[in-house]
Amino acid sequence: MKATSRAATGAFTPTDPADAAKAFGSTVGEIWKSMSGLNLPLPVVSKLQANYLQQATDLWNLNLREANPDAAAAPKAADKRFAAQEWAKNPASAYIAQMYLLNARTLMEMADAVEGDAKTKQRIRFAVQQWVDAASPSNYLALNPEAQRKALETKGESIGQGLKHLWNDIQQGHLSQTDESVFEVGRNVATTEGAVVFENELFQLIEYKPLTAKVYERPVLFVPPCINKYYIMDLQPENSLIRYTVEQGHRLFVISWRNADESIAQYTWDQYIEDAAIRAIREVQDITGSEQLNTLGFCVGGTILATALSVLAARGEQPATSVTLLTTLLDFSNTGVLDLFIDETMVQMREMTLGPQSPGGGSLLKGQELASTFSFLRPNDLVWNYVVGNYLKGETPPPFDLLYWNSDSTNLPGPMYCWYLRNTYHENNLAKPGKVTVCGEKIDLGAIKAPTYVYASREDHIVPWDGAYQNTQVLTGAKGKIRFVMGASGHIAGVINPPAKGKRSHWIGTTNAVPADPKEWFAKAKEHPGSWWTDWAAWLKSHAGKQIAAPKGYGNRSHKAIEPAPGRYVKQKA
Repeated sequence: MKATSRAATGAFTPTDPADAAKAFGSTVGEIWKSMSGLNLPLPVVSKLQANYLQQATDLWNLNLREANPDAAAAPKAADKRFAAQEWAKNPASAYIAQMYLLNARTLMEMADAVEGDAKTKQRIRFAVQQWVDAASPSNYLALNPEAQRKALETKGESIGQGLKHLWNDIQQGHLSQTDESVFEVGRNVATTEGAVVFENELFQLIEYKPLTAKVYERPVLFVPPCINKYYIMDLQPENSLIRYTVEQGHRLFVISWRNADESIAQYTWDQYIEDAAIRAIREVQDITGSEQLNTLGFCVGGTILATALSVLAARGEQPATSVTLLTTLLDFSNTGVLDLFIDETMVQMREMTLGPQSPGGGSLLKGQELASTFSFLRPNDLVWNYVVGNYLKGETPPPFDLLYWNSDSTNLPGPMYCWYLRNTYHENNLAKPGKVTVCGEKIDLGAIKAPTYVYASREDHIVPWDGAYQNTQVLTGAKGKIRFVMGASGHIAGVINPPAKGKRSHWIGTTNAVPADPKEWFAKAKEHPGSWWTDWAAWLKSHAGKQIAAPKGYGNRSHKAIEPAPGRYVKQKA
């Protein structure tokens, strides 16, 4: 018997229950077919089929109720993609959302049930998750009642605006995550006062103007990641780690990497170590007259810094009074989700297309490729959320300095990237004493003798906190002088967490011990409210030496100011 139509009320009009059962079987069949090549245990498959059919039938029965048309739709979905009232008010949309979520759960359960080695299972799960997220009905105008309502209310203007946003993003080559027209490097981001005092083909060295009458005698050098631009540490005055460091009375120098172009497409890892990191240390020593300096590396910048200090240690030099590593990997045995992309076939392909053995001896890894990879690690938050808002609803994303920085991508020389890929993520050679040679020296990270501050973020999906913790075991030369601190939040938000905001928290060990097992450390660590910056500032002060009169100008006689900060290099677009 056919159910009575509710079309006049705008409600969902179900068909015959027999047709529904047939539809369920078709859906289930498509799910099984999509996963048919996987090694799934038969008992698990049978259980998943039974559970799926039961849940699908329950959802259908909810939508067949006609006693109360306003409440006939399936329960409101908890997923934020379907949280708006338009999804709950329209029974058809509510049913579609609930069926999508059921299908998504079933697919993920199937992926989890696959028998195989851990990496294969992780890859299958990641691929299924990408497909599931892309297939969400919220991503399509024909199925998204929010976007449809807005189109009706604006008489189609939202669709026209969405098409404009789409065309603009096609022209600029990436999905807009913020209103990029609001920001300009040097005008309202990267505004801490300073000057470029040295430059070569790889980097500019920025010295910042002191904000105190006296500074500590030992200067500080920041080595930011070369896969991003340095001003993540200098977004706005109120959240600038650079400004905060200067305010603490330190004479600060920061590397601003060149956005690689074809002229340096053949540059190697060795050149980044010798001609950039080590050269920056030499220039800071020359400018300040101090043989000893405090150093900080962020993400890949920390890997570069540690490699450079290891090269210098092999040459009998220990220029670092202290080393700070922020969300950095030295031991790449635990790289989290990024490990899914890396195997021998992938590395060889990169070497043949980008590395020294490629045509021309090397080519560029485009920054947008890296940016897209990182975005699809969190596709709902960093991709589909903006597809829906920008294109389906025609909304201009709000201005956000961190997302502006995130979209300001950088290129890398292929040979440099390929060396890094093979010797860190793939083979983990950097952590093995004497395994690799850099700048003519056998690398032993344990030869670095400086006290070290290791920071990790608890929810970091790029550098897992327990992966960063392994730095404490690799830096054997600093045993007894390592401080490990873990902050809340992720890879960037955990680091850029100024004290004045009073946000989040951080964990510090109750003793100076750094046991081999990170879980053992965490079990004894104490949580503290607010930013980790204040703890780091106190630690850095203990290694900074006495205070001296702040310099009245930039550089010295042999290092004249070339141009005001932030300099030319950071403004180069990929």
